[in-house]
Formats: sequence, C-alpha cells, structure tokens
Amino acid sequence: MYLPTENAKLFCLERVHDENDVSESPFAPMLKQLVLKHGMVTVYKTFDSIEHFEESLNILLYEDNGFKDYELIYLICSGTENKIEIEGYTYSLEEIAELFEGKLKGKIVHFANNKSLNIDTETAQYFIDVTGAKALSGYSHMHFVSSDLLDFHFFTLYQQTDYVTELVETLFEKHYALCTQLGFHLFY
Repeated sequence: MYLPTENAKLFCLERVHDENDVSESPFAPMLKQLVLKHGMVTVYKTFDSIEHFEESLNILLYEDNGFKDYELIYLICSGTENKIEIEGYTYSLEEIAELFEGKLKGKIVHFANNKSLNIDTETAQYFIDVTGAKALSGYSHMHFVSSDLLDFHFFTLYQQTDYVTELVETLFEKHYALCTQLGFHLFY
C-alpha cells in the first residue's frame, strides 16, 4: 500500500448565495474533522458569482504557490450532468477543463452531491486528458442525504492509498449502501 503523503492537501471551493454571509457551510464541520482527526491540510474558499468563481480559480492556478501540493480539489456547487450552475449561467465540464488545462496533474477532482455527475466515459476522459487530473469523481444522484459523510471517508481513505482502484474498492467495501444510494463513481 502506497501512502501519498502524511498530510494530504485538499482545496475546497463552494458556491454560496452571498459571500458576505458569515453563516457556516454545512460542509465546514466535515472539513474541520479532516484537519483535527486526520491532519489533512484544507483550504476553503467560497464564491457567489461567475466573476468570483473565475477569480478564485485564477488565484488558485496562478498566485497560490502551494497549488502544486494540493492533491484533492473538492467542488461544492449546484448543477446537473456535465454542467455547474452559477447565477443562471452554466459551465460545462469541457469549459472547466479548458480553465484548468494541464494544471491538475496528479490531482483528484471531486464534486459533492449538490451537483449530479451523470456523464459518459468520453466526457470524463476528455476532462482528465485536458486537465491532466488523476481522476474525476462525484455522484450520479442528487439526494436529500448530503454526500459530506461519504466525502469524509473518501478523503480519509485517500491518505491511506494513492491507487484510485484500491481507494474505490475500499470505499465500496466499507460504505456500500451509501455509495450506491448516492451513486458514487470515479473516472480515471
């Protein structure tokens, strides 16, 4: 079993309705637990508009000297199929891939179940090829049950293995009911 790093690094970008609203995200407790219980390094940012989304991505890509160290990119935003929605505008996965062109080498991009990731293998492979990502994961079902619990287990298991097939097998072995209920899948 290969241990990627002692302290994996996760970058979380969440769509909120108003960046000035200081109420805590329902995902914040899970991110805090990753830090406290598993020593994971997390960076959490919010966006409330197309401009802030692009600005956050540009800062991440071009100004954050530590970006190369992030292994997990966690996106919490609404949308369906291969699109995310921001203020009534949709970004396709292909457009997102072009924004990250060649910049995600070795990273796993994971979507929370606020957005269904019902895509075909060809779309996933395009995203992986253009971005250089190691994998793309998410859920085929937007569900009344938040994915934060399964996301937590996914991220903690990542710290135990760098092999995506072993990671997914272990996740399904330990959390089969939740994986199938949410429709978890990973493309690599």
